[in-house]
Amino acid sequence: MSRAWCPSGGTVQGLVGLVVILGLAWLFSERRREVRVLEVAVGSALLFAVGFVLLKVPLISDSILLLNALVVALDRATMAGTELVFGYLGSDTHPFYPERSMPVIFAFRVLPQILVFSVVVAILWYWRVLPLVIRGFAWALRRVLRVGGAVGVAAASSVFLGMVEAPLAIRAYLNHLSRSEFFVVMTCGMSTVAGSIMVVYATILGPVLDGALGHIFVASIMSVVGAVVIARIMIPETREATAGDMADSLKYDNMMDAISRGTTDGLRLVAYVASTVIVLVALVALVNHLLGQFEVLGEPLTAQRILGWALAPLAWSMGIPWQDAPEAGALLGTKVILNELFAYFDFAAIAETLAPESRLILTYALCGFANFGSVGILIGGIGALVPERRGEMLALAPRSIVSGTLVACLTGVVVGLIG
Repeated sequence: MSRAWCPSGGTVQGLVGLVVILGLAWLFSERRREVRVLEVAVGSALLFAVGFVLLKVPLISDSILLLNALVVALDRATMAGTELVFGYLGSDTHPFYPERSMPVIFAFRVLPQILVFSVVVAILWYWRVLPLVIRGFAWALRRVLRVGGAVGVAAASSVFLGMVEAPLAIRAYLNHLSRSEFFVVMTCGMSTVAGSIMVVYATILGPVLDGALGHIFVASIMSVVGAVVIARIMIPETREATAGDMADSLKYDNMMDAISRGTTDGLRLVAYVASTVIVLVALVALVNHLLGQFEVLGEPLTAQRILGWALAPLAWSMGIPWQDAPEAGALLGTKVILNELFAYFDFAAIAETLAPESRLILTYALCGFANFGSVGILIGGIGALVPERRGEMLALAPRSIVSGTLVACLTGVVVGLIG
């Protein structure tokens, strides 16, 4: 006799997580009665379809995994420059023990990759490769999700550019977007990661996750779809979509101009990342020193433990086994309070102790710029492009952290269900 299909525990968890995340988005909605259930269902189905195609169709998934060769090539190319400038500190060869590998020093091996990849992105933009890819992705978003042309371009751009550079591509249309469309643009910025920073995350996760860059890239693509779904639940659309196409705000005069400006932009990003790491690590250490005066269950209290307890139920609902839920909750909290870079550092340090499904889900759930520090960047960047809407942006900023976090968790749930 054939047996009826019975969902596994992980599947039930994931379905619970799907309901919880969409339910939280509905609770934070400005106009709950105007949420279009069919639109949410179609968007959620599309998110599953995109994830399945990118991760389960052999030809496509194998092609995406080849992106990791880019990490190796970029690391070797960057090392040629860092070794010349910094000597053995920027090399993988130990100066005193040739048989040993040189430890990876973040400042001399990882940060320079941001600089180099920023130039690569600028060159690809000058060659019109990235604009072509973005227009193709934007066309697909317009056809399937019925977003306006301007929003489609900004959403597609956020996969490759930063949260400030992506809106720059539709600068001329920002003041004409509806409140819902404006929030979609903000949520896309909070839900994805810039191409120049993807390589850093892949370098961090490479030792503990096969095909790290491919997974980070897929996470950003899926997050764009998820961002449209979550943003439209939290602020439903009530008018016709805003038409528009890619503006020429991002334009280079020639190849040398692209290299020069790409280097300058990369240098700013390197300085920001380095200073942020130093300051936030110091602040966390200070907080943990104060909390450490108290013991709970025989161990000193830390901010990470508190976050782990608070967010463990959410982590479990995403499909993560309960024994890993406190650690996963701590990582989710670290991502929101500090940023995703710290979360990935902590994740890499404990990855070997986590179940395989936990590692996969967390790779996606930690991907995105949704944190308190990013709010300042978003307000400052987009506010400079469209100062007339600065007040509206300040009102939407807290919601964008919530929406960006929910999108990251949603992609984690979907990937966990796809397996």
